[in-house]
Amino acid sequence: MNTIHINGAAQAFAAGTTVAQLVTAMTGRALLASGLAADGGRLGVAVARNQDIVPRSQWHATAVEHNDELEIVTAVQGG
Repeated sequence: MNTIHINGAAQAFAAGTTVAQLVTAMTGRALLASGLAADGGRLGVAVARNQDIVPRSQWHATAVEHNDELEIVTAVQGG
């Protein structure tokens, strides 16, 4: 079984899973190849993989690997 850690929690994943697929699963929103939300709205998400920022334009091309540490953060409005 492949395991990654997302925001500190261990999760199983299938081989070939991309950052874009993880973001879609977490947000419930489809993404374009550019990493923008398919619905045209603001996504407000940033991703780091093993402490390196993954540019939104690379989310579809970046596959996660066993034991990767990911931080997926979303912007929250308000204060």
